[in-house]
Parts: sequence; structure tokens; C-alpha cells
Amino acid sequence: MDQNYLNLLKEKYPTPEAVYTELINLEAISNLPKGTELYVSDVHGASAAFEHILRTGAGNVREKLENHFQDKWTGKEKDWFNLLISYPEYALKSEDFTAIKTAEWYSETIVNLIEFMGFCAIKYTRSKLRKALPANYTYIIEELLYTDLNQREKDLYHKNILTRLIDLNQAEPFIISLSHVIQRLVIDHLHLVGDIFDRSSGEHRVMEQLMGHHSIDIQWGNHDLLWMGARFGSTVNLITLLRIAARYGYLFELEKIYGLNLRPLFLYAEENYQTVETFKPKCSEDSTLLKEESEELLTKAHHALAVIQFKLEEQLIKRRPEFKMDKRLILSQVDADSHEVTIEGVKWPLTDFPFDQLGESRAEELFPEEEHIVSTLQESFQRSEKIKEYCHFLLDKGSMYLIYNNHLLYHGCLPLDEKGDFISLEWEGQRYAGKALLDAFDSYVRKASKSPETTTDFATDVLWYAWAGDKSPLFGRNKMTTFERYYITDKATHTEERNPYFELREDDRIVRQILETFGLENDQSRIINGHTPVKVKKGENPVKAKGRLIVIDGGMNEAYRKATGIAGYSLLNNSYGFQIVTHQPFASVMDLFKQGKDETTLKHMIDGKLERTLIKDTTIGESIQKQIDLLVEVVQHIQTGEEHGN
Repeated sequence: MDQNYLNLLKEKYPTPEAVYTELINLEAISNLPKGTELYVSDVHGASAAFEHILRTGAGNVREKLENHFQDKWTGKEKDWFNLLISYPEYALKSEDFTAIKTAEWYSETIVNLIEFMGFCAIKYTRSKLRKALPANYTYIIEELLYTDLNQREKDLYHKNILTRLIDLNQAEPFIISLSHVIQRLVIDHLHLVGDIFDRSSGEHRVMEQLMGHHSIDIQWGNHDLLWMGARFGSTVNLITLLRIAARYGYLFELEKIYGLNLRPLFLYAEENYQTVETFKPKCSEDSTLLKEESEELLTKAHHALAVIQFKLEEQLIKRRPEFKMDKRLILSQVDADSHEVTIEGVKWPLTDFPFDQLGESRAEELFPEEEHIVSTLQESFQRSEKIKEYCHFLLDKGSMYLIYNNHLLYHGCLPLDEKGDFISLEWEGQRYAGKALLDAFDSYVRKASKSPETTTDFATDVLWYAWAGDKSPLFGRNKMTTFERYYITDKATHTEERNPYFELREDDRIVRQILETFGLENDQSRIINGHTPVKVKKGENPVKAKGRLIVIDGGMNEAYRKATGIAGYSLLNNSYGFQIVTHQPFASVMDLFKQGKDETTLKHMIDGKLERTLIKDTTIGESIQKQIDLLVEVVQHIQTGEEHGN
């Protein structure tokens, strides 16, 4: 062992006893059962539904209540206790609890919460549990948790603590704190497999929840890179995310949340665009109801943003011939005289197209007013402290993919041809396919982040290609037909063909091939995938390739529910294996309490009991083992020194 490193270890562990204690502690931790992981994807701003999943542990709180109290409690009692733990602030104000909130009820509830907390903390060391406890109640919780009620003296001591809490009006704050601790204990680690942003305006609340989470990783989705790209300099990414906000009726909310300067856009749109039905906002339940004049303004702004987006896209495609997207140079093929556009050699009539908004010499040229709009929006977007904070967090906690506990997590796809071979991209003299393709995108994201003031460098343009490129592992389609959907009535032009990956991922052989590319040859290894809503209404199964790949996008956001029929999937992985969770649409906390229970359902994916996974078998366990190996060397060094009388 390097002497300098050995000296550093000696500073941390100054005595042999300190080394022995830490070694024993780490070995004990290694042999505990692994904690429960929760996998969630495609939140798309659905903050209330996402918060509900976190509060209930995706149904894990209710399942643990079932396992712990079993026949001692009725199903109704477990349902109500589940709601109390999940929403203690609401429950304690609820009429259902008001009539029974006596000193005896407070005492009994606290005892039950402490008992249940102990059950949920079985997998944790005392030191790890202590980190989860609120500082103001740590001492009291530990005294109650570790009291031996079989001793009469301790029982009196226990009752005295409860009496004092109640007399000092601390019972309800204490119950709330205990509930929050339980919420944290039932999920040891959170994986968010992409797409936090777009479709509704709750992304800022979702981000605040993520940044406050105790243990998390993120795999970027295409909508995440749309926002990150906008922060890192891509004006086309910025205009695209704002167009989406206008389309779904929450552009005004973004203006308020992030301090965006939309005035130049609104003035220009008001003067130059008409109210066209196609561009009327599709407001979701999460959006503020629009007044008639606001809807008209938003409709015009939506249209203006779309045209600016198409111009910027055309500029970028011409600037980057290596993207090989010449087929999407659509504005250049617009014929103002015939009111037609030629796409891949076929002429199509255009409806409601603003021909007067195209440049005279070059169709994609921005007018001076449009340039002012873009620069003003970019300045205010990049100046936003919230945006800056969010993107820094996404860089720190995020990546294109993650290997965790021998499972592979990514949002979109590994682009394949029809035979199942990896499709490659050649950029800047390098060819990328499979794992190397994801690594390349990850590298370009981080490179673009270092110079947000640069708007047209290659790395920044890649962040748009990730959104709409035909070989993008985050898009996974042959083209994005936004232009056609707005201006061509023939739906044949609206089709976006999915990459063969999405059919081939049903094949166990293909999934194994992908896993092996990432060095995962363990029979228990799986791919966790998001991005494409599982169409449950049409009988689609989220579990594919004989259980080797699981798709967890079930449509959490309202915009996708028509296609999926549910409100999203999530996935739990405890020490015994995987459980897939089906979520129903979340209306409100009030509705939950009216029906008296949460409808989240857990389905065991794997029949039969698997050998229990211990922490030493996990990604975290690998890190702990490295620490153990180092400490063993330190012990050997100490013992050698003692033998020689040093």
C-alpha cells in the first residue's frame, strides 16, 4: 500500500481499535439485505401523481403494513393507517380523525408508528437509521424505538415520554415526522429513468422533490435533454420546449416560474398571426383554465413559435450535413404559389400555412423581430437561477445510462437494424454504435454544458439531434413529423416509424445481446426501459423478452392516458426480486380519503422465492468491499508493526 495513502488512513482511524471497529461495521453492513429500489420514468411534469408515488412508496407502505400487522388488523384499518403515513398533514385535519383524536388515540398511534418504523428499518444499521431521523426528535424516537417494554420500569418511562409529547402539543408534529421517516425508509434508492419535463407545468415541483431526495440517480430522457440543451445554448431546443408549452397550455406558467421575457413574442404573434384552430392549446388538468383572450394570444404565440422552430431546425440541418437529415429540409420545399410542399418527392397541399412568414431569399432566415424574440428568450432562460440549478443537478446525478446492481437502465433505445445489429453514427471522425453510442451522447452533453454561451458548436447541436435525429437513442423514430401534423391534413404524412429496437426487444436473444454489450452476462440481469407508453388498453405487456426487459412508462401524465388506459407503471426491487406496480389516475388527496384507500396495485413478476440479495451483492456492496480490503491491509500493517515492536 502506498505510504502516503496509508498515512491518510491513519489520520482517519488513529488507533487500531478505530480500524477494527470500522472493519466490523462494514462487514456487518455487507451482510444486511439490500434496500428497496424504486424505478420511475416519464413523469412529464405530473407532480401530484409523482409525489403520491413517493409518499406511498409506490404501494410499498401498504404492502409492508400487510406483512407486519397481518391478522392483527382488518384491511380497512391497514388502508387508513396507510393514508395516515402517506398524508399525515391532511389526515390529522380530516374529519375522520378529528372526532377520535384523544390522548389515548395519539398515544396508540405513536406506538404503532414506532413499531412499524422498526419493522421498516430492519435492513438498516442504527447509524443509517439515525441519519433518516429529524434532528429535533432523534433522541425521543430512539428512546421509544429501542425501549424494552417487557421491563415495567421501561414501560413507565415509555409512557411518560408519550404523555409529555401529548401535554406539550407535540403529538401531531411528532406523528407527521414519524410518517415522513417511514416514507423514506420504505424506499432506499430512487431511479428516475428519464423524462421529467414537458406536457404539463409541474416539472419545477418534480425537480424540487428530486433534489430533496436522499438517494437518487437519473437517466436522461429526450425531454430532459431538450431542456438541458436550451440551458447549454441550443436556441432550437429552447423554442421547441416553449412551443410544447404553448401547445399544452402552460406557457404562461413557465413565464412566471422562470421569469421568461415573453413580451416580444406575444407582441409579434398578435400582429402577424391569425387564430388558427390547429394551434389552439390542448390544456391538461394541471394547466390553468384560460380566458378567451388568453387562449387567443396563446394560439397565436404557439403558431409563431412553431414557425421559428422550423426555421432554426432548417438552419441546423444545413449546418450539420453529418447528421444526414436533408430529407427534413421542408421549408425550402414550400411553394407559396401553389400552396404545396414537396416532401421526399411527393407534393402535399398545405392548410393554414403562413407563407408571408418565410424569408424571401432563404425560407429559413429569421426576420429581425424573430431574432430579437429568440435572443430575448434565450437570455431570460439562461439567466433563470432555477433552470441553472436544475441542469447542474441533472448533470451531477444523471447520465445516458446506468449499470446498477447488475441491471441496465436507459430511457430510449439502442438503435438497431431489422436484423438486430447495432446501427452506427459517424461523427467527427469516430464511429459509434451500441454502448459506445450512448457514451458519445453522454460526452457531448457534458461538453456542451461547459460553454452555454456558444450556440452553434457541434456538441450543442447534438443536443437537438438527440431530440429529433433518426439514429438518436432517445428519439427512436425515423423522423419527427411536427410540420406535417400542423399543416397537412392527410394523416399518412403524420406517421413516425419506430426503430426496429421496439419490436426486437420482445426477443430474449436480442435483449441478451444488448446486456452482454454492457458486460452483463448474469442470468438475473435486466434492462429497465422508459420512453414508450405501454398500451395496456390494447393488451400490451410491460414485461418483455421472458422477463429480461421491463418497460415502466405507463402514462403518468394525463396527455398519455388515452393511449395507455392507466396512470403509469413503476417498479420495485427488494432483496427478493422485482415487483411491477400499476398506478391509477391520481385525482386528489381528498378523493383518496373519501374512498378510504389507495388503489395502487403490486404484481409480483417472478413466481417463487428467490435467494435473498444482500448488500455485498450490490453496486454499493462493491464499494464497501473495496473499503474492507483497504482496512484489512491496514490491519495487517498494524499487526506486522506490533510483531516487530514498532
